[in-house]
Amino acid sequence: MLLKRFLDVEGYDVTYANNGVIGWELFDARVFDLILLDINMPEMNGFELAHKIRETNSNVLIFFLTDRTEKNDRLKGFSLKGNDYIPKPFYPEELIAKIKERFEYKEKETQRQFLIGKTLFDSNLSIVTYNGISQSLTARQTEILLLLVQNMGAMVEREIILKKIWGHNSNANSLSLNVQISYLRKKLEKDQSISIVSLKKKGVYLYVHPSI
Repeated sequence: MLLKRFLDVEGYDVTYANNGVIGWELFDARVFDLILLDINMPEMNGFELAHKIRETNSNVLIFFLTDRTEKNDRLKGFSLKGNDYIPKPFYPEELIAKIKERFEYKEKETQRQFLIGKTLFDSNLSIVTYNGISQSLTARQTEILLLLVQNMGAMVEREIILKKIWGHNSNANSLSLNVQISYLRKKLEKDQSISIVSLKKKGVYLYVHPSI
């Protein structure tokens, strides 16, 4: 309730539910922009509620608020298409900053054309165009490149990529990711201002060299 008061003061219209079943009933009856879920809720936990929500709505933002910080819990949260995973304890001001950032990001996420260095990437048409020459991308390559573009300059963990795009972080999928990254590098190689950097067993990031 203290967190609700902080959000109310910031001008957000907040609806509170003290367990997952009530949360589902409220979600089913109203339209929300963001769902804050405590994983350890009674009646229906946060993971279970997120699963039900994602079966009917892929667009609403979901933040997990929890003291469960193990890697497997974080990966489970992201596999359920959670948009953020915030460990307790946290400052209310920190959460509010994340909410504002995510709302701004969601507005940008609707963008379908991106200028990466000197290359135009159209994620809707699955095409990259450099110097007037276009190349087609597969659906998987498009998903990977879009994820990298949306996190430009920041490392995206391998396990997060595998969970978001393949749904499972098996060795076979990990090898497939390596192959797809190689294909993307090949298709972007003519634009010397772009680098796709892989950090062994950690993650991948897309970097644009400003001076080239």
